Amino acid sequence: MTVNAQNSIHDANPTAAIVIIGDEILSGRTQDTNVNTIAKFLGSLGIDLMEVRMVHDDEAQVVRTLNALRTEYDYVFTTGGIGPTHDDITADCVAKAFGLPIAERADALQVLIDRYGGLDKLNVNSRRMARVPEGASLILNPVSGAPGFQLDNVFVMAGVPRIMAGMLNDLPHRLRQGRQVLSRTLKAHYVPESLAADILTELDRAYSDLSLGSYPYGMFPDAFGTQLVIRGRNKDSLDEAFDRLIAGMNDVVDKAKLRFPEATFEEITA
Repeated sequence: MTVNAQNSIHDANPTAAIVIIGDEILSGRTQDTNVNTIAKFLGSLGIDLMEVRMVHDDEAQVVRTLNALRTEYDYVFTTGGIGPTHDDITADCVAKAFGLPIAERADALQVLIDRYGGLDKLNVNSRRMARVPEGASLILNPVSGAPGFQLDNVFVMAGVPRIMAGMLNDLPHRLRQGRQVLSRTLKAHYVPESLAADILTELDRAYSDLSLGSYPYGMFPDAFGTQLVIRGRNKDSLDEAFDRLIAGMNDVVDKAKLRFPEATFEEITA
């Protein structure tokens, strides 16, 4: 449960959305890990990730999604669909979303030539990876060579996690950075989430600039409990609220001990 999620924690920072493109993701054949990687990358730059969408390899759906998100948020990051096969349609979709032509570009082709050791090593399919919408700038790919690209506020990257992660290294200088969100976490062992709800509600009313969340883990009769997280950009406010949380948790744990004698709590610092 998260309370106070729609507050000033997002007011000043750039915002972003992620579009994961690929039938293999939606069919369950491939498990996505790119969202987690990009979310951590954006968080380190003070960019607030607001939305994630997963879409089929369908031109109309991809174009519609891009046009909706690129006008809603400061940045849009896509993964998947820029390889050499027939269903790699992302570059064409981005071009269509912006109403721009797309063609093989000399600088992108040269990257592939350098990577694979000559033009004769490329075939028609591999040269598809050198097709870039007009006006786009290339995103370097230190892992496999084939570049991604940036067009306005849309950043188009590979779907393979290791390749995508490598492309992120070429992005920080292109992005407006904000204030990082700070967080502190309290782990309450053998404390049901319902017992911690009242103190979170009290803190929520007192600190409108913070985001508070409770996240249960485990299940009785095995080990279980609740993690309580406070997030915000004002360190003084965050620390004050966390001190109040710790003070209030003594009564919460005493109540929990009536049923679960092992109940206790600690701050998680890692």
